[in-house]
Amino acid sequence: MPCPIARTLERVGEWWSILILRDAFHGYTRFDQFEKSLGIAPNMLTRRLSALVKAGLLERRRYSERPPRYEYVLTERGRDFRPVIVAMYAWGNKHFAPEGESVLLVHAGTGAVADPVLVDRATGRPVTEPEYRFVAGPAASERTRRKFASVAAEVSAPARTSTGRARGSARSKYSS
Repeated sequence: MPCPIARTLERVGEWWSILILRDAFHGYTRFDQFEKSLGIAPNMLTRRLSALVKAGLLERRRYSERPPRYEYVLTERGRDFRPVIVAMYAWGNKHFAPEGESVLLVHAGTGAVADPVLVDRATGRPVTEPEYRFVAGPAASERTRRKFASVAAEVSAPARTSTGRARGSARSKYSS
């Protein structure tokens, strides 16, 4: 599927995968560290680590010859996933932590708590609606182009009442 979200979910959509990546961002690299942190069955951990290596998010490196032992290190693609993890922490704290925040993001030097937001790199402005919207990209299929064109048309067209008039338009005595 050409959708960037669907493609991402193919690689990291299984919840163990995201938790493994979370732990990798915390500095874990070894099988036993992931296993202990997550309480995951070894066979499941092996499958998830292999999938993350195959997807190019982790690199498997040998750190011991006898016995052979491997570590799993974030690749550039894996490190690029960090903003997603940060956003998930912030969203989870905001919407699913009635008892309060259990994990915070802080500035390493000052200890000040961060309030992460998504910003446009070019302008530094927060990416919010309605100022920013999704459109079909240069590699979009014809189906995707039609989908986004249809959404854009619906958003820009005034909402209609059941009588066919645009919502908010006044009916005058001269209207037909």
